[in-house]
Order: sequence, then C-alpha cells, then structure tokens
Amino acid sequence: MIGFIVRRLLATVPVMVVIGLFVFLLLHLAPGDPAAIIAGDNATPDSIVAIRHQLGLDQSILVQFVRWSGRVLQGDLGISIFSQTPVLTLIGQRIGPTVSLTLTTAVFSVSIAICVGVLAGWRAGGVLDRIVMAFAALGFSVPVFVVGYGLIYVFAIHLRWLPVQGYASLQQGIGPWFQHLILPSLALGLAYVALIARITRTAMLDVLSEDYIRTATAKGVAATPMLLHHALRNAAVPIVTVIGLGVALLIGGVVITETVFNIPGVGRLVVDAINQRDYPIVQGIILVFSGAYVLINLAVDISYLILDPRIRS
Repeated sequence: MIGFIVRRLLATVPVMVVIGLFVFLLLHLAPGDPAAIIAGDNATPDSIVAIRHQLGLDQSILVQFVRWSGRVLQGDLGISIFSQTPVLTLIGQRIGPTVSLTLTTAVFSVSIAICVGVLAGWRAGGVLDRIVMAFAALGFSVPVFVVGYGLIYVFAIHLRWLPVQGYASLQQGIGPWFQHLILPSLALGLAYVALIARITRTAMLDVLSEDYIRTATAKGVAATPMLLHHALRNAAVPIVTVIGLGVALLIGGVVITETVFNIPGVGRLVVDAINQRDYPIVQGIILVFSGAYVLINLAVDISYLILDPRIRS
C-alpha cells in the first residue's frame, strides 16, 4: 500500500511541472506584446519598457522561468498588476465562496446521482431508467448559464423563494449562507449529476449481471442489502473515478456560475483579471485550480486501495 501511494505521489511531480510550464508560457503565448496590452492604447514607449521590466519580460525566457518557478515553490504567485496586491492574498480573500459552492454542489450531486443511478440500474428498462437517461442527455446539453438564469427567473424573481444573486458568509448564519448557495449549486450540479448517474447506472448493470448477485437473489437476500452491500460496493471503482474526473466540470463551471449569480469567489476574480489582462492573477488561479485537480485525482487513486483490495497486490 505504501509503495502504491509513493508511486502515485511521484507521478504527480511531472504533471505539475508540465502544468507549471504551461501557466508560465501563458503570458508569452498571449497575442501581441503583453506589456503593450497592459499599458493601453495611449501608452508611451517608456511606459511599455517600464512594464516589461516590471514583469521581467526583458530577460530571457529561461531566466524568467527559473525565477518564476523559484517564487512559486516559495508560495509567491506574483503581484497583481493593477491592484499591486499579492495574488495569493487575492485568492485567499475569494476562496471562501468558491469552496462553499464547490462542496455544496459536490455533496448534493453525488448524493442524488448515486441514489438515482442505483435505482435506474436496478430497474433497467423501466420508467425511472428512461427518465434518468433523458435527464443525463439534457444535463449535458443545456449550458450552465441557461440553467442558472432559468432558476433565477422561477425561484427568485417569480416565486421569490430564494435570493436572486450574491453570497452570505457563514458568519452571517447558516440559513442565509445555505439560501444563497441553493440556486448556484443546482445550476452547477446539473451536468455533474447527469454524468455520475449515468456511470452509476452502467456500473450497476454490469455488477447486477454477475453470478454472485443472482446467487444472493436466489437465496432470498433483500433488495436493499443486495444493492448497497453487494452491488454498489463492487461497482464503486468506476463511480469514484468519474466523481474525481467530474471535478473538472465543477472547476470550469464555477467561473460561469459565480458570474451569473454574482458570487465574489475565485471564478469572478479570474473573469475580472481576464477583462483587465491582469496576467499574474490568471496565472496564479490556473496554477491553483490545476494543483487542486491533481490532488483530487491523487486522492481518488488512493481510494482504490480501500474500494478494491486487489489493487494492493
């Protein structure tokens, strides 16, 4: 087990190096001169030279990459060009709403999707199964912002049950915090639920066709323990895999969802930074999101040891 974990940890090193290289080159791959874009249309040559010196663009790419990598390893993601605030500080100020939205969406999506997927697999070909398959197709077809604006119109504007936009921190109370996250979580989690439910249904169909399931059914094992203890447990590996891979949907959807619902999180921060061409912020957020995604997939790999002991051998 220890050897498996060490190998997975070592495998993340080259991945993070490639991600770091891409994030670094983001500034250089941008069309035109980044310094001229940041300076604006009315910039003088002297101001462009000053910005290039501030960003270190007047040095060779190798020197820039070495210095940038050294700062990143020390926890320095750079300084915002416009606010002159450390990028890590800006991310820390905005990470709370993003974490809250991501966690509530994940808990809601996984809970609903697994229950629905298990029932759909158990009653394959039935009404529930057809509804799940139709919902899965719909979930991947409708963009997040369309779902978001639809939910706002129905539940916030028409019915007036929930707030239209904004965010309330936990310090303001669990009630306001949860109310402000219901609609964003529903909008963000639609595609996630559809993905997990469909994979859960497929995995359950494969397991339910095994001989030991038919034997358990013939012996009179009740449906609930048979589905949860025997079938779901053996179908857990592909389900956990797609849960980990689906985090990419959440990370990408957070940017759109926070913009639609006016949530002051990291997603809104990156949108504002792109509009202002504040490249250090964009670089820092991409690096943080990519690192989080790699760590989540590492946790999924390690969870295989618990779900399937055969992997240990």
